[in-house]
Parts: sequence; C-alpha cells; structure tokens
Amino acid sequence: MDPHGNASEIYRLSSAYEFPWDFARALELALYRTYAVPSIGRLLAETAEFTDRPQKRYDDTALLLDAVVEHGFDSEQGRTAIRRINRMHRSYDITNEDMRYVLCTFVVTPKRWIDAYGWRRMSRHETVASAVHYRTLGRHMGIKDIPGSYEEFEACLDAYEAAHFAWDEGGRRVSDATLDLMASWYPRPLAPLLRAGTLALLDDHLLRAFGYAPPSSATRAVVRRAVRLRGRAVRLLPRRAPHHARQNREIKGYPNGYQLAELGTSAVPGIRGCPVRHIGTSAAE
Repeated sequence: MDPHGNASEIYRLSSAYEFPWDFARALELALYRTYAVPSIGRLLAETAEFTDRPQKRYDDTALLLDAVVEHGFDSEQGRTAIRRINRMHRSYDITNEDMRYVLCTFVVTPKRWIDAYGWRRMSRHETVASAVHYRTLGRHMGIKDIPGSYEEFEACLDAYEAAHFAWDEGGRRVSDATLDLMASWYPRPLAPLLRAGTLALLDDHLLRAFGYAPPSSATRAVVRRAVRLRGRAVRLLPRRAPHHARQNREIKGYPNGYQLAELGTSAVPGIRGCPVRHIGTSAAE
C-alpha cells in the first residue's frame, strides 16, 4: 500500500495487528512525557482531571484517539471523536506550540519504543504512514505548522523538550497520579515494583523534569532487558485478529459501554480561558 494514500490503513494494521501492546504502552508514555512541559502539566493539574479522575481521563483519551484509528477519519465514529477532542481543547487557552508538541509525541514515541522493544523494528512504510496519519489528525484539530515528515516530527519533539522540559509542581502531581493509576491495574503488593520498573524505562531528561531520582543502572538493565525479551517472545506468536484500545484490559471505566460523544471533559470554570460556568451547553459552544 502507498504510505501516503493509505496512511491510516497502514497505521491501523501496525497498531491493531502488528504491535497492539507496544502501541498502547508507547502512547501512554507519549502522553506522560507531555506532563514535563510546565504549561501542559500545570493546566492538567489545575483541571484536576488527571489527578482526581485519572482512570476516566486515561480511558477517554485512549478511546477517542483509537476510534479515529479503528473507523477512519471519514466515518461517523471518527468524526464524532474528533469533534469531541476539538470541543475539549477549545475550552482552554492551549498554545499551538504545545498542541503541535503533543502531536509529535504520538508520532515519535511509538517508533522509538517499538524499535527498542518490539518484536521487530518499524518499517519505513509504517513510519511514513504514521507521520501522514497524524498530520491528518493535526489538520482536523486546527494545528498549524505541522511537521512534514517523521524526521521533522522527531526534530520538533527533541527541540521542544530541550527548551521546555522543567520542574513544575503541577506536572509532578499529574505524573504521580499517572504512576499510581498504572500500578492500580495490578495486585497491590506489586505497586512498588511496577513504579520502579516504569521509572527505569524513562530517560534522564524526563526524570529530572519530574524530580525523580534515577533508578540504578542494574535496575534499568533488568527492566529493559525483560521488555526486550517479551518482544522476542511475541515474534513467535500468531497475529490473527485486530486488537483495539476498547479491548485493552486497562480500560476500566465503562463496564456497560460508552458513547463517543459523551467521552472527555467539560471546561472547568476559571481555568485558562473559561472564566464562567456555562449553563446548558459546553464551553466550546
């Protein structure tokens, strides 16, 4: 298939058939990285959505983004998901630069993760298709000056992190809440090990921004080797059916189902551009 004309279909095959577990983990990490940018982490802390309701925020983000992947930009589900994403973002004063950076994490973090830990590296076709897919998503979201290639996405991400990663109390609170959420998916006695294992997968620049002490080199080596060994084991397994975000065991907030149009947040009065409570309508309307 053509990685430009069939970009979203190639991306769907990559994320749902070839690397479903890896894409889920990488996109978690992609969003997590954004908290280290103070303007992003502080806003998320102010809304309290990622500190008071982290499971719902995790579920909503994964389900909305993956609805576009599973059904396509031109489908009813895809259009509904994008409208909901845009309505939430318009409720706050978020800069184009921050929005573009978040988009960059969706392109760059999965490739870096899969190349390091997947059962094979991403092909050039898959890499190009991923960049084109997210360029399309960015256009639907009204983001300006979107990078034109994977290499440009990567350069934009690295430059933005070098310039903007910094300590912020709000970002640290969101980070701690996210680590606690990830640990809650497993038996409680494993929580300290899971937290240590997660930190062992993070780079020093990110750890410094959150104020975490870096794990020992031995811990990092053990954790990263274990994830690589998982990838080697997956190489031997068949891939017969697609696996989408709505099937992930980590999605726990909607045991009785959900409506795409009802996912996500409402504006918080007084936070970044929404000074009054809107009665009977959303802030975006």
